[in-house]
Amino acid sequence: MEKNTINTLIREFTDKSAEEILKYFISRYKSRGDSAARENEMERIALGTALGAEGQALTHMIVTIHPKARIFVIDTGRLHEETYDLMMRSMNRYGIRYEIYFPEASDVEELERMNGPNLFYENADLRKKCCHVRKVKPLRRVLQTLDVWITGLRRSQSVTRSSIEKIEWDEANGLIKLNPLADWSEEDVWRYIRENNIPYNKLHDQGYPSIGCAPCTRAVSPGEDIRAGRWWWEQPEHRECGLHPAGGRLVGRNNRHG
Repeated sequence: MEKNTINTLIREFTDKSAEEILKYFISRYKSRGDSAARENEMERIALGTALGAEGQALTHMIVTIHPKARIFVIDTGRLHEETYDLMMRSMNRYGIRYEIYFPEASDVEELERMNGPNLFYENADLRKKCCHVRKVKPLRRVLQTLDVWITGLRRSQSVTRSSIEKIEWDEANGLIKLNPLADWSEEDVWRYIRENNIPYNKLHDQGYPSIGCAPCTRAVSPGEDIRAGRWWWEQPEHRECGLHPAGGRLVGRNNRHG
């Protein structure tokens, strides 16, 4: 996709609501036609969720728009039990079946054989290696089936996400990346969850604003950054797992009107 096309979409949707953005792209990229062959085709647009508050809000929006939408989860094998509980509650609430993607068993076996099960505490390079095996490689498998990837990224989540657009071209993966909640605040997310009685992870009530793998997530103290509990032993500017590298975007906020 050409850079000018993405910039046109940015201008067109910069003031649109999350629901308006989702309706447009879902209607454009979901399967069409009535034949059994078409119905069995895998749609080229999907939400990727880690079952956080943003992912739950987007799940509610998307299922309301398109009940059979694709929603996928990367199960790293190290998630909290509360996250699995939320998966079950959400499946029952919305009548959905998540696409679940696991890391390759041989990759995990090699990783732990060479470095131990808790290698991520040793240094940033080993932590990123663990994230690559457990998250990035499974994500790449599913992204190969997509033209549009929907995420729950917000600008106010961290310094590494402050320049995201609602619509971006993901150069590294060759697809459109939608961040419909880019301009939402944390208060906006929780207001939407309360107003719609959306199920959420019980860990949020225990001081976990951001939830990832169990060994790499802790509760935060009042006043701390909302992602302070993710890889808390590293510097804030390095606290990403590789799923959303800033360098993979073709357009950023500096040229949002260009």
